[in-house]
Amino acid sequence: MHDEVGWMPYCGAAPVPAELATRWNLDPVLLAMLALAALYCWRRTSAAADRRVLAAAIGLCVLLFISPWCALTSALFSARSAHHVALTAAVAPLLALVWPASLGTKKPSILLWLPLSAITLWLWHAPELYEAALSSTLVYWLMQASLLGTAVGFWLAVRRASETTAIAALLGYMVQMGLLGALLTFGPSAIYAPHAHTTQPWGLSPLEDQQLGGLLMWIVGGIVYLGTALARLQRLLARETAHAA
Repeated sequence: MHDEVGWMPYCGAAPVPAELATRWNLDPVLLAMLALAALYCWRRTSAAADRRVLAAAIGLCVLLFISPWCALTSALFSARSAHHVALTAAVAPLLALVWPASLGTKKPSILLWLPLSAITLWLWHAPELYEAALSSTLVYWLMQASLLGTAVGFWLAVRRASETTAIAALLGYMVQMGLLGALLTFGPSAIYAPHAHTTQPWGLSPLEDQQLGGLLMWIVGGIVYLGTALARLQRLLARETAHAA
């Protein structure tokens, strides 16, 4: 690991525990963009159930980008790992559930969106690109937009795929995310320079922080994809049972 210091990520300098509660991100551009996006999506959505799903997605975005969690990601790789899991495995499927059919007439392809989303996830965990995202606001938002955009594409493809195709895709995504998490968990040394001097106030060494982040990706992320695959399998079995009866 390098000994470089002075990283200044979009979410600000790494906080210590005593100041975390005060570290809300009140970036006016972000607040305005979230408000406009929420208003636009709300006006295009009329069903009460869809609006509840949309509200949940907006609430998660507030948690990820406005609450002190944003600042915590400057201090801990594990917090950023949890952020990425929440963005791709919670916000993205919620948005896919309420995605207007009018915005896409062609059926999204699993063969396109599965590898595209997986490659995007791996690329942003390469140390060089990770460091770039913590050094530039533009690169930071490019990371967030590409992770969310490709994940929404993947979940839309899963939603509209046949049960067997969806199950295979979900299990495939779970495996590749688990592999990335395992590599981070069992790696012999910490690889993310921006966190070389930011984890100690939180009672973690940089390697312990990286291991925790890998476990979050491996286990928590895996639970989401496995659980969704099992739900689709249950739907498939119920359909076949009803047809046989």
